[in-house]
Amino acid sequence: MNPVTDSITASWGSPADQVTGPLKGVRVLDLTTVVMGPSATQMLADLGADVVKIESTGGDSMRWVGPWHTPGMGPMFLQANRNKRSLKLDLKTAEGKAHALDLARHADVLVSNVRPQGLQRLGLDYQNIRQHNASIIYCAAVGYGSGGPDSGKAVYDDLMQAASGISGLFRQIDGAPRYAPINICDRVVGLYVANSIMAALFHRERTGQGQEIEVPMFETMTQFVLADHMGGAAFVPPLGEMSYRRLMSRTRGPYPTKDGYLSLVVYTDKHWRAFTELVGCPDLMDTDPRFQSQESRTRHAEDAGHFLTGHLLERTNQEWLEILHRIDIPACPVNSLDDLLIDPHLTAVDFFQTVEHPTEGKLRTCRFPVRFAETPASIRMLAPNLGEHNDEILGGAPDGAAEG
Repeated sequence: MNPVTDSITASWGSPADQVTGPLKGVRVLDLTTVVMGPSATQMLADLGADVVKIESTGGDSMRWVGPWHTPGMGPMFLQANRNKRSLKLDLKTAEGKAHALDLARHADVLVSNVRPQGLQRLGLDYQNIRQHNASIIYCAAVGYGSGGPDSGKAVYDDLMQAASGISGLFRQIDGAPRYAPINICDRVVGLYVANSIMAALFHRERTGQGQEIEVPMFETMTQFVLADHMGGAAFVPPLGEMSYRRLMSRTRGPYPTKDGYLSLVVYTDKHWRAFTELVGCPDLMDTDPRFQSQESRTRHAEDAGHFLTGHLLERTNQEWLEILHRIDIPACPVNSLDDLLIDPHLTAVDFFQTVEHPTEGKLRTCRFPVRFAETPASIRMLAPNLGEHNDEILGGAPDGAAEG
């Protein structure tokens, strides 16, 4: 009998009676921090996986991005770590490593965004883990893929926005590189992490084979950006410049109206005929070659934008929305962050949920956006305090490695 192994085996799946999601019964060992990794493992957790999050003495750094009621329980952490259990371990000690390895022995999935050299030092690299658990799905989210000169370098969202060309796109439009004001690289790569793990689980279900997965941020985001902006470089030799001109237009919008700003997409020939007739220019597409087709409007995207701007100032947002929806042109207001909280559609579909956290009081959270008819995702637990589940997970195991 091994008290460490036996207690850990018993701890896996303890909240299963509340689980309805398609990943019910899947055991995930989460060695991720900050945004990208935790956002991926929260998706797995929302879908029913039992996720144990290992944290160091100081906890995930996102705990300390305020505001908060309780230090270490900031909103960034709360929004990316629900449905998880927190196990505080010192992985620099032999006991801590032993606990982590025992958990890995019984896990279906291990996810990490620790740099590969750090995992090797801890003995938690794939080659070591697979000796104890050959069927494990081992997912390493890294900055740069193995084999290249930048492999092993630390990265953050800002660096990846710059490296993958996102910041450079702003420079082409505005004259100076900028960062998008969201963690777009972390969020996008997190989706790739979650999707890759689920694909590997499906493969294992069919074959019984575990495997190692490497999800590199740089390569992933480069593919993401170039899917839109490869342009003429898609051909060898190139047939023209890179980028999708419509997305690079300085007049793409949102467009000012009489009382605010409006987002609308006058895109297809049908859209343009309806809009030009509405504003008193019914012959524009027949008389001006710049507007004759989707191809020509894309080449002259700046001119198309100027045309829209010249007419949208004539009415208020609400007036435009009523008219545009009637003639089936896609349009919506430009929401602020505060507007989202009272958006009538989000309210009608119960997107925001008010929940009671054991230590943080009432919290607002966003439900999992995808609906499953038979295996719905759910919010079973709210983000844990640091080390909250040490006793539950380790049980009767020796406590020398468990901190706090």
